[in-house]
Amino acid sequence: MPAAPDDGATIAGVGIRIEKVDLPGIGVRHDLVTEGGRRISVVSHRDGERDLGVFDVDDPDACRDSIPLNDDEAAALADVLGTSVMLSRLTSLSDETAGLYTEQIALPTDSPYLNHRLGDTKARTRTHASIVAIVRDAAIIPSPTPAEMLRAGDVLVVVGTREGLDGVARLLANGPD
Repeated sequence: MPAAPDDGATIAGVGIRIEKVDLPGIGVRHDLVTEGGRRISVVSHRDGERDLGVFDVDDPDACRDSIPLNDDEAAALADVLGTSVMLSRLTSLSDETAGLYTEQIALPTDSPYLNHRLGDTKARTRTHASIVAIVRDAAIIPSPTPAEMLRAGDVLVVVGTREGLDGVARLLANGPD
């Protein structure tokens, strides 16, 4: 008997549908159908392996390509997608709110706060702008705590007024006035 998709699930009320298909003896396949009608799937094998499947445009039942992903590759892909989605949502929030901006500010390599705690900057108190995330390598640290250490290569996602964002950039570059 062929595997049949379950009823699926809608993600957070945004109209995205993910279907779950049991694959007897293999594992589980989760399919995402894009707004444009394209089908992408992740097959989670019983042995822990996983494959990313891309389906044919003309025949949505035919898998065009299957890409095996090891743990590190799957984690990196999830991080990249998660980071881009979060930054996109923050940007759209600022587009909808007059006078509120979102900006990514790279921590200068000679910043006085390099290898110091985020709380040491007192950025919110000094500039009235909030550091809402840190992008580090391919990962994102959402809602970082004051104890989070600032590292070389960090990019800080900051929300505030234009003046506040400029103040955070100056603060990270020069320290307090």
